[in-house]
Amino acid sequence: MRIVISEFMSLDGVVQAPGGAEEDTDGGFAHGGWSHPFFDPEVVGGAFADATSKAEALLFGRRTWQTMAAAWPGRAGDPFADRMNEIPKYVVSETLTDLNWNNSTLVTLDGIRELHGRDGGDLLVMGSPTLARTLLAEGLVDELRLIVMPVLLGGGKSIFPADGGLRTLELVSTVTSPAGANVCTYRPVKQ
Repeated sequence: MRIVISEFMSLDGVVQAPGGAEEDTDGGFAHGGWSHPFFDPEVVGGAFADATSKAEALLFGRRTWQTMAAAWPGRAGDPFADRMNEIPKYVVSETLTDLNWNNSTLVTLDGIRELHGRDGGDLLVMGSPTLARTLLAEGLVDELRLIVMPVLLGGGKSIFPADGGLRTLELVSTVTSPAGANVCTYRPVKQ
């Protein structure tokens, strides 16, 4: 399975709380919901819909899974919500025990390596900055889809490893929305 990371990101590399004020206030982060002014249904929404439509399964860290599990089960009847509720979901967590959202399974980093080695479609990571950073550091990411918004947030969570490692990427495509968001698709260059 290909591991694909899809993230809303500020120009200064922040991925924290793009969706709402209370989504993630760790470290005193006060800019939750920052992506809203730059979201357009055609380009940004289309990139998000494309990534989820190609996914065979979703891969989450604990915190993002908990946020999604609290939001999606009550939205049945909408095609996107139905897809979110039915698609297999893998969750990396050392503390969760009750996975009460349909088709959710706990997985370790070794389990992710096993999934990555299987035949199949995309294993999509959305949010989950700690998990995304680990996957990048471990060389397990096949594609990065960064939806870069024209805003500086001055600090917050990032997906990029800070280990001094050099990782070369190839820009596969880019599309610019009317609001100035760039949907950039990158793939690692095999060394």
